Amino acid sequence: MTNSVLQVLSHLRRRGDQVTVIAPSDSFLDSNPLAEQLPDQPELCSGFPVIRVPSLPLPDYPKVRVAAGFVMRIRHLFEQLQPDAVHVASPFVLGWRAIQAAEALGLPTVSIYQTEVPTYAARYRLPWAEELLWNHVQRMHNTSTLTLVPSSFCKTQLRERGIQRLKTWRRGVDLERFTPAKRSGELRATIAPNGEKLIGFVGRLAAEKQIEDLAVLDSMPGTQLVIIGTGPEEKPLRKKLPNAYFAGFQSGEDLGTHVASLDVFVHPGEAETFCQTIQEAFAAAVPVVAVARGGPLDLVDPGRTGWLYSPGDLEGMRAAVEHLITDDAARADFSTQAHQEVQGRTWEAICNQLIGHYARAIDVNARLQSRRAKQFISSGWLGTLLPP
Repeated sequence: MTNSVLQVLSHLRRRGDQVTVIAPSDSFLDSNPLAEQLPDQPELCSGFPVIRVPSLPLPDYPKVRVAAGFVMRIRHLFEQLQPDAVHVASPFVLGWRAIQAAEALGLPTVSIYQTEVPTYAARYRLPWAEELLWNHVQRMHNTSTLTLVPSSFCKTQLRERGIQRLKTWRRGVDLERFTPAKRSGELRATIAPNGEKLIGFVGRLAAEKQIEDLAVLDSMPGTQLVIIGTGPEEKPLRKKLPNAYFAGFQSGEDLGTHVASLDVFVHPGEAETFCQTIQEAFAAAVPVVAVARGGPLDLVDPGRTGWLYSPGDLEGMRAAVEHLITDDAARADFSTQAHQEVQGRTWEAICNQLIGHYARAIDVNARLQSRRAKQFISSGWLGTLLPP
């Protein structure tokens, strides 16, 4: 999600747009409201000013901050900023306040559906909360002017939940960072000194990613399982995957090198709305084995760029990986097809689509405001406000 926001900001910067970022602070007390910013020391992101609001850490995942505060605070910020549109990245807490504040001021909102939070409930031992969370999702997105979804699965899922005004907006991929040219024999020799094939996962080490499912691959002959990332589940995963190589958090050029050095990429998480790491693997010419739910359904072309397996079918996952590991000719063909699949998916093209969605939201909002005004007048309330 953060990478998507940074890509959007860079694009808006190149266009010459004016942007203000509102984000959680690193503490409950450390806020940075617009009126208190020091003119000679503003916080910037991609050259744009950042306004901080107080936040609290999640109890089991302190690196994730949840914004505190009230809708009125965000409304006052909007009144000062006077934005043409409000881009709400992955709304849930702070984003919901922004949607409410924007609606009160008649501002258009473009909300990005990025995370299937309700399905996390069971993974975090809160199954009773799932329907409550879906009700919150429905309320947030039906209040938004437009909701942008990253996959056909999400569009169907939200439509069945009664959410309206849905448009598809996928993600770009950095073709300079993720490329087969970054494949490193030196890194491969470090991870697998006996020449094993590398089976990799990239992502947060969190419960919803279902990384423990990779245990069926941990002792596959002639292979080395590689886990790239950090998160709250790292310690228990090291016990469940005793033979795996944990590469830790990687970013920038190092991440590109790690991904390109894999032979097969595997993603077991069933709650992925898109799964950006699949595109990054493709760009690095690495075929993918992924669960057949959510975003991967749109990304993986079975038998050409990788394989999909049914949720829960871990033997199916293993068989698919075995095919790509043991058949060098098939793996090479899949790699070529995967690389070609993403060559047109640049962030420049994707962000240009986003600009079109902003324009559409402004137009839709104007029509919604006009309709509401007409309904207000026809309801007879206006007459009670006018003198006799």
